[in-house]
Amino acid sequence: MSDLLQTPLHDLHVSLGAKMVPFAGYSMPVQYGLGVMKEHIHTRTKAGLFDVSHMGQVKVTGAEPALALETLIPVDIAGLPENRQRYGFFTNDAGGIMDDLMLANRGDHIFVVVNAACKDADIAHMKAHLEPDVQVTPIADRALLALQGPASEAVLSSLNPAAGEMNFMDVATLSLNGAECWVSRSGYTGEDGYEISVPNAEAEGLAKALLAHDDVEPIGLGARDSLRLEGGLCLYGHDIDTDTTPVQAALLWAIQKVRRAGGERAGGFPGADVIFAELEAGALRKRVGLRPEGRAPMREGVPLFAATEGGEQIGVITSGGFGPTVEGPVAMGYVSVDLAKPDTKIYGELRGKRLPLTVTKMPFTPANFKR
Repeated sequence: MSDLLQTPLHDLHVSLGAKMVPFAGYSMPVQYGLGVMKEHIHTRTKAGLFDVSHMGQVKVTGAEPALALETLIPVDIAGLPENRQRYGFFTNDAGGIMDDLMLANRGDHIFVVVNAACKDADIAHMKAHLEPDVQVTPIADRALLALQGPASEAVLSSLNPAAGEMNFMDVATLSLNGAECWVSRSGYTGEDGYEISVPNAEAEGLAKALLAHDDVEPIGLGARDSLRLEGGLCLYGHDIDTDTTPVQAALLWAIQKVRRAGGERAGGFPGADVIFAELEAGALRKRVGLRPEGRAPMREGVPLFAATEGGEQIGVITSGGFGPTVEGPVAMGYVSVDLAKPDTKIYGELRGKRLPLTVTKMPFTPANFKR
């Protein structure tokens, strides 16, 4: 673990008894004393505090940074109102997803948050295609926290009442525990909550102030994964990757009409022809929710078939585990489009035996955003 990077909260995690594991080049907490199951339930019922400082924070400034980013990202960035945030992704020439991300219009710049494992490649990609007209500046002096769960509003409002006035996907600069923070009302759990960019020097103080609240517990990567899976949210490198298009991934909601064929700013991003062709004719496969029968989870890599015996493989599970909220196994994966309709019965092959699953709508547990 000695060659791993550490977030500004590393010592706090250790002092809280976290089990630390390697993740995306960092030493990160996978769970604390409560354990993954109880951490998951606590986040769903009260509030959980996550350290997500390993993710990449980037400022994009210069001449019309929103329009510049639209040459790489197939979403409406130029039409995003100030102090609002939106989900997006980089695409390649084959229409595949290079990474997914969050971006916010902060008036004089676009603030971008990218995945930890992809951040160096993402920053290089933006620099290569946007500079010198637009400047791409990685932010190394700020940590990133996520406060998630139904008690999040009350907890954060106790530090600054303005937090309670924000709606889902709003962004604001708030003073929290004496630190100037960039706050968005968003997250990766399906629950109401906030993501908070805070100067490194103030990160531990803010985390301790939040953890001092009776409703807040520290939450590790284990529960983060089960929460996002129940929420039907993709994990890059697993449910989406460079060989997966937004159409196949059921992410069409993220491509606004203005960027689609016939829209005012249609196309102009890598792979637009491939994505538009799939929009017109349909994709051959689709990401779906899956509910295995019984109590045993089916995990990533399990091959899927249409029948109990014989036949060609029709898909694969990309994420799977036990859903503590739904009290049963949940999974998502890709199947041929003719088998993607909810309530379709298919089979996953485990140790040479095919076991039944049912295609189902996502999310597995309802979203709880404040819209």
